[in-house]
Amino acid sequence: MNKTLDWIGELEGLLPAGRVVTAEAEVDRLSKDFYWYSPVLKRQLQDKRGDAAVQAKSVEEVRQVIRFAYCNGIPLTLRGAGTGNYGQCIPLQGGILLDLGGMDRVLEITSEGVAICEAGARLGVIENTARKAGWELRCYPSTYQKASVGGFLAGGSGGIGSITHGVLRDNGTVRHIRLMTMEAEPREVMLEGKDVLKALHAWGTTGVMLEVGLALAPRVDWGQMAVSFGGMEACVNHAEAVALDGAWQKRLVTCFEWPIPQWFTPLQKWVVPGQALAFFEVADSQLEAFGKAAEAAGGKVVYRAPHQEPRRGAQLSDYTWNHTTLWALKGDPTLTYLQCGFEPGQFREQMRMLKERFRDEFLLHLEFLKVEGVVRPGALPVVRFTTEERLQEMIDYCGTIGVGVANPHINHLEGSGRWREDDAKRVAKREYDPQGLLNPGKMSQYTPLKTEPIPA
Repeated sequence: MNKTLDWIGELEGLLPAGRVVTAEAEVDRLSKDFYWYSPVLKRQLQDKRGDAAVQAKSVEEVRQVIRFAYCNGIPLTLRGAGTGNYGQCIPLQGGILLDLGGMDRVLEITSEGVAICEAGARLGVIENTARKAGWELRCYPSTYQKASVGGFLAGGSGGIGSITHGVLRDNGTVRHIRLMTMEAEPREVMLEGKDVLKALHAWGTTGVMLEVGLALAPRVDWGQMAVSFGGMEACVNHAEAVALDGAWQKRLVTCFEWPIPQWFTPLQKWVVPGQALAFFEVADSQLEAFGKAAEAAGGKVVYRAPHQEPRRGAQLSDYTWNHTTLWALKGDPTLTYLQCGFEPGQFREQMRMLKERFRDEFLLHLEFLKVEGVVRPGALPVVRFTTEERLQEMIDYCGTIGVGVANPHINHLEGSGRWREDDAKRVAKREYDPQGLLNPGKMSQYTPLKTEPIPA
């Protein structure tokens, strides 16, 4: 932390008392997310931090910070709740960390089923507010109780609910994003339709999210079920059948290879040692029939929980998606993960080849989801980390057998697996952040315009 930076005092003078954070420990905390899921990013990013943080409470305060940063050529990195896994909110070049967690209001749940929220609103609060009005989130991460909606849109793509409603970019789920540009006189820009892709999964490099409109789904009372199977093949077969069967009203379809379930410490009384495990959320009204179907498929129902409001007891979704990785890391810190996309008609053979090549270094964790209307198995396999070279060998081998990898061990968008050369994000950055001051280094191939900072 460079305490000699003379601009910090000037920034403090522009904002209400207490908005600018300079205490080293607090700035360090605000400069971090769950990047340590990756041993590669842990090595690369553990010493990166901002020079000061601003905890904004209003659009006007955001405008003041942007104008100040632009006119002084100071990098500006955005933070939501810090629940991401890619180091997306970690400043690579110091500067100002803009914490939007204080702009957290749910502004409206419309009668048409759209949640209009400030970017810092917690997804758990949005879900609870929507359910009271007869609606619910279409898609949300396992971190939803803490995650902000802006952070999810900036770094996420799928989650619980994706098996029915698709991923974030599908089906008009993101109705609008209101951005503020990084310019001498910041503009507010409303992105709608396909234009929302300028900000989705852009890690805050293309503008500062102020407001989001999310399309919701009609509320369903969800029951939970965990089913144990003697082997992964039977587990996957049943899970795929459920995922493809439109008669089942579902929100979650997850499979775990043994020994992943052994790391779900609070659930051990329901875990059968040596067996694969599947987690489901299905409509409460179907729970009894669903259990019978699981047993007919060779499974053993080890946990069944009808819907409760508010939620009580074990929540199976807290062990799925990237929470699976968290539980595994708690049990064995030598583990990490990958993000893989299997081909629907080939995934069994692809899984067989991966297991044959890497055996217990590569533990299967499948999340069934729908992408552009097609049900497919996504995977967040738990993998054993020995060296960066061995990890790269796994990634390279996935490519040779047609398994796509969104690499969570790379800290720039171009290598993350969700980048195209004609991507709208680069065009948006040129338009909204011409000097490249927003989260610099994360869009690594962007060349800022050669303009001088405008004097304040």
